[in-house]
Amino acid sequence: MPLRVGLLTAAHLHVGGYASACKAHPDVELIGMWDDEPIRAKAFLEGRNIPFYESFDELLAKVDAVVITSENMRHAELAVLAANAGKHILCEKPLAATEEHGQLILEAAAKAGVKLMTAFPCRFSPAFQNLKRRVATGEIGEIRGICATNRGRCPFGWFTEPELSGGGALIDHVVHVTDLLRDLLGEEPIRVQAQTGNNVYGQHWEDTAMLTLEFASGVFATLDSSWSRPQSFHTWGDVTMNVVGEKGVIELDMFGQSIQRYHAGSITHASHGFGSDLDALMVDDFVRACLDDRPVTVTGIDGMQAARVAIAGYESVKVGQPVALAI
Repeated sequence: MPLRVGLLTAAHLHVGGYASACKAHPDVELIGMWDDEPIRAKAFLEGRNIPFYESFDELLAKVDAVVITSENMRHAELAVLAANAGKHILCEKPLAATEEHGQLILEAAAKAGVKLMTAFPCRFSPAFQNLKRRVATGEIGEIRGICATNRGRCPFGWFTEPELSGGGALIDHVVHVTDLLRDLLGEEPIRVQAQTGNNVYGQHWEDTAMLTLEFASGVFATLDSSWSRPQSFHTWGDVTMNVVGEKGVIELDMFGQSIQRYHAGSITHASHGFGSDLDALMVDDFVRACLDDRPVTVTGIDGMQAARVAIAGYESVKVGQPVALAI
């Protein structure tokens, strides 16, 4: 029997990749989408041959699992409803923008005994997996420090409405690379220091965020998690890591596999990526976990640990000094 999946809202930009991955998966039946903004959903669904459900309860009754791609501050509401109905959950990052919301999600999933996976497709990158193997074999010796980035274009819309997003560039971009750092190093950060600015757009939300993360082993990492790329930039953003060891350096450019296409008569150009489909790899892991009753690779705990670093980053900005992490 295939896994019957429902999509919960078309709010997030990543919903297109997840919908395509579900439709292409041989063991998934994509039942449909519910959205409290029907116009938004119908615009997204046009030409995709995916049904729209006016009733949330009707869609929930027909599925085994849901993919939550709503606004960040609505994750808890939808995840709790899905968990209480016994549905497995793949939730867009950040899992939660507040500690309270995160606890609601984790407790509901644990009580219901459903799978809870955080949508961190970067974990499934072959480039990152290769980096992990090389570090594990001691190729560059003990890690001393890491310089990482997750810089992109500002998505605007609800992403710049803190009451819906939970913040700006910091909450949006910190969590991806924080999860990679935790997985690579096998330990939790113990202290975070953050600085934010609005020097690109000059609005009340931050468009730039610089963080320093300290680990108990003595390793430290810097992270540029900004919406600092102009709207005309050739790609949405980047994920890079320069890992400095006692015997060498490994540089990771996760989305470096691309073809640059230049347009005659235009000052802009486009970047067309090739290689592995990270969304498809992540969705397959979720599907296999649900159908084979095994643990997901990226858990709800992973999602919340990464979110806590972003939450602590905002506290660091507020108090103007590093903040200890009790995680």
